[in-house]
Amino acid sequence: MRNVVILLVAGLVVALPFVLRREEPVSAWSSDDPVLVIISPHNEAIRYEFGRAFSKWHHEHYATPVKVDWRVIGGTTEIMRYLGAAYVSSFKAWWRREDRAWPDNGGAMILDHNVRADLPPGEAEGPAAAAAWELKRRLHGSFRDVDDAGAFGSGIDLFFGGGVYDHDKAARQGLSVPPWTAPPDGLFADAEGNELLPERRGGETWRSTHFFGVALSTFGICYNVDRILDLGIEKPPAHWQDLADARYVGQLGVADPTKSGSIAKAFEMIVHQQCRESVRAAGFNRAAVDQFEQVLREARLPPGEMPRGVPPEYQAAVEEGWEHGIHLIQMIAANARYFTDSASKVPIDVSMGDAAAGLAIDFYGRYQAETSRAPDGRPRMKYVTPRGGSSVSADPISLLRGAPNREVAVRFVEFVLSREGQALWNQAPGTPGGPHRFALRRLPVRRDFYPSSAPGLTRMYETTAGLTVDDLGRPDVNPYVLSDQFVYRPRWTARHFGVHRKLIRAMCLDAGVELRAAWRAIIVGGGPELQPEAMQALRRLPDHPERMTWRSITTIFEAHDELTVMRDWTIHFREAYREAERIARENSGRAEAG
Repeated sequence: MRNVVILLVAGLVVALPFVLRREEPVSAWSSDDPVLVIISPHNEAIRYEFGRAFSKWHHEHYATPVKVDWRVIGGTTEIMRYLGAAYVSSFKAWWRREDRAWPDNGGAMILDHNVRADLPPGEAEGPAAAAAWELKRRLHGSFRDVDDAGAFGSGIDLFFGGGVYDHDKAARQGLSVPPWTAPPDGLFADAEGNELLPERRGGETWRSTHFFGVALSTFGICYNVDRILDLGIEKPPAHWQDLADARYVGQLGVADPTKSGSIAKAFEMIVHQQCRESVRAAGFNRAAVDQFEQVLREARLPPGEMPRGVPPEYQAAVEEGWEHGIHLIQMIAANARYFTDSASKVPIDVSMGDAAAGLAIDFYGRYQAETSRAPDGRPRMKYVTPRGGSSVSADPISLLRGAPNREVAVRFVEFVLSREGQALWNQAPGTPGGPHRFALRRLPVRRDFYPSSAPGLTRMYETTAGLTVDDLGRPDVNPYVLSDQFVYRPRWTARHFGVHRKLIRAMCLDAGVELRAAWRAIIVGGGPELQPEAMQALRRLPDHPERMTWRSITTIFEAHDELTVMRDWTIHFREAYREAERIARENSGRAEAG
């Protein structure tokens, strides 16, 4: 527990210089005008357009412009680390001002989202255990019962952007709060009762009481049209599996999922699709899966345990698909040219030919494809969402606990969910109500930006259909169509999301040199088909501190020290890859001698 607090404080210290970096306001304001502080992983174009448009909107509705003070420290991983450290530090100071003793592991206590489900210790565990549990309950409850900037807070109003995983985590840790007891009229439904922002779609959560999706994303592959031809690849990549082709060795651009939430989600999509394919191959159709998952939700059993009515073969197929997905990620990493800290770097490099293909979130891919066209208009790079290979997930916004400018912050949430705010995501610059300078190439979340069977929604769609950069009515772009083609099953991979990032770090980055060397030796030795022993060694998963499975991996960091597990995993993969390389070379040598 103490290590958690140390890491949080260290994160605060490291991030502080970046947090103190402030950007200039994008519209005129005076010292008497309100200020809004937002922490965000969004790029400069999004920050510019939303800061400028909100200030203008606020001036029209409330007679004053607003200075939006953006705090830019990196991706969602850095943001969550900073926020956790900031809240622990501020709450600790407030707790001590109340003349109360602060325990060594107080930070871990308040951020533990499971505490309300903890059972008090029994009599046999003694009074010390009971006192410790009571202190944890008091700390946890006190932190979540106070939403007052005068008591404690992070000094930041809003967390804007990133994926649902981190916004949901912020809510469970108590860092965010609901902006309203009831949303304003017309925000989630129009006058005809048509839903404008669904709670869930295709199995993904698009809004909750604490966070609200403001833009939608899919995940896929960007590729350089000329480079893949140079590699002798006739058909461009259209499926995740295509990126495991040995002809891509040393040619793929990939981002570090521990630094990029969007790429972490792309990796989850790869695993999730493999689970679905395995379940389908086992003979279970969509209706059967719907039924089984409903029974499992109602049963509330530990992961992997099956209630009556759910065949064990179904769960076995899910677990087999999970392992196939992990191995597919492993092979994509074996083809990687590099792993970068920035997800936006990959499409740029692909468009320039520095990488033949790579993983990308849709708007990075589409934006770079558009801006990198040849002088004659020919595309140098294209983006594709693998068919049936990605759900549609939301980029949310959350109001932070103890927001110093709460009233203006709530107005910003209302603005980004309004027609005016949503128009910024995909309208062309200079169009009525559109962005001022940049084409953001994002998909708005509101239903009335897409064609529909509801007349009222269709009328609203038609008012902006000619103003958007992308044709939002196209089935391969429309997220309301795409979300019907891929059903996300949270039980399969949602609990694995965070630990997948750590596993990929150990398996593909920390042991990356050995992985790529082994894969090249296998290719030189004739490829996977002629090197089954080497491939078996390469694919061997860790069995220490316990055997890695779909079931065990979700709780491994609860039972074991994280740094120890990461060290053991890295050692395992390095040794496995070295063995695979040795076997491949020995087999090649025997083949040549024969």
